[in-house]
Amino acid sequence: MKVTAVLLAAGQGTRMKSALPKVLHPLCGKPMVWHVLEALKQAATETPVVVIGHGADEVKKYLGDSAACVLQEPQLGTGHAAMQAESLLKHKTDLVIVTYADMPLLRGETFARLVETQRLNPGPFSLITVFADDPHGFGRILRNADGTVSAIVEEYVATPEQQKIKELNVGAYCFNADWLWDALHRIPKNEKKGEYYLTDVVELAVKDNLPVQAVVHDDFSETIGINTRVHLAEAEAAMRMRINREHMLNGVSMTDPASTYIDAGVKIGKDTTIMPNTYLHGATEIGEGNVIGPNTIIRDSKIGNHCKVLASVLEGATLEDDVDMGPFARLRKGAHLKSHVHMGNFGEVKDSTLEEGVKMGHFSYIGNAKIGANTNIGAGTVTANYDGENKLPTEIGEDVFIGVDTMLVAPLKLGDGARTGAGAIVTKNVAEDTLVVGMPARPIKKVERRKMKAK
Repeated sequence: MKVTAVLLAAGQGTRMKSALPKVLHPLCGKPMVWHVLEALKQAATETPVVVIGHGADEVKKYLGDSAACVLQEPQLGTGHAAMQAESLLKHKTDLVIVTYADMPLLRGETFARLVETQRLNPGPFSLITVFADDPHGFGRILRNADGTVSAIVEEYVATPEQQKIKELNVGAYCFNADWLWDALHRIPKNEKKGEYYLTDVVELAVKDNLPVQAVVHDDFSETIGINTRVHLAEAEAAMRMRINREHMLNGVSMTDPASTYIDAGVKIGKDTTIMPNTYLHGATEIGEGNVIGPNTIIRDSKIGNHCKVLASVLEGATLEDDVDMGPFARLRKGAHLKSHVHMGNFGEVKDSTLEEGVKMGHFSYIGNAKIGANTNIGAGTVTANYDGENKLPTEIGEDVFIGVDTMLVAPLKLGDGARTGAGAIVTKNVAEDTLVVGMPARPIKKVERRKMKAK
């Protein structure tokens, strides 16, 4: 049986007061429309259809090949929006899920349950409902004596008695496709607003003497719809709690989940501990047995196993196993710290590789460089890698000792075992096992190589 999702995303979202289309506002690192499409993958079998309108070009560009897009122009209500998918789906699918792109907290399991209910329903469609004391503006569910749905009454037309009803319409439906396309053309225009409302299909089914089933959902937090920045913040908090809970159930420790911010899609291995005020963004992957934070920001980075990252910022970086860094260290794009590297406070690395066992204590900048294994970078070391037009490389061999306040003027190579004196300004290549000092640095003697083994 073919199941296709139709996602309604054409609304302007005026209450967001934003130039960005509402459905593209981020929620835990992903646009809210992404969350809905991910959940629908657990219930639908075919490529989804997204009905777009305001901000159509931006939404379509974001979706790319992940969905088929159809334009609703003009916007004449939710029933009219669903009708726009008919040309793409008529005679091509058995069931149609219709839901809204601004309800990003609905789970895949919830949609799957909805579809299964409709598979067993002899009637034309099923819908999701929830019980709540605060109606949040949702329509009220009226039921027949046999438990089937007899009507959805929108809040603005509900009588005082109907407004007391606790069962609410969530806004997620699963239709028999053939019945849906016919019913959409029979929806009457709302006299007050001149629009066609999808909820009116309940009345059509009742007139056809066909049963409408309801799936009662027990988690109201899933049904949060986003119309304002306040709702967006509420949804963000609920989604963050969900993400953190899933990580903890998979073996990740968090000392304070309420102050831990993890984007959707971030991967974390078991026995890793995430300390408070830590932010994990984008395509970040963290291995096992690490301690991350507190006060750490990591974006689009990969961290191996048994690392310690304290109060630091990582962007587009890679850490292999047993790396120790921070506090107040920064790794920029292209930084690659191999196993057993130590990087202390107030250091910065960009577009550089630090081989196994490198020690970079504090107050140093390494850019466009390759640092050999077991080399020691003294405090205040700077690679002068930019000449005003080009970024130039620095290559430092193994077992090198760089004295404090050394200036390495690229392009530059230091051989294995080389040493620089404190305050040296190195402008020329340095041979293996050679000590250079001064401004500009000059060689004064050969030295016995120190083998600095990683612990």
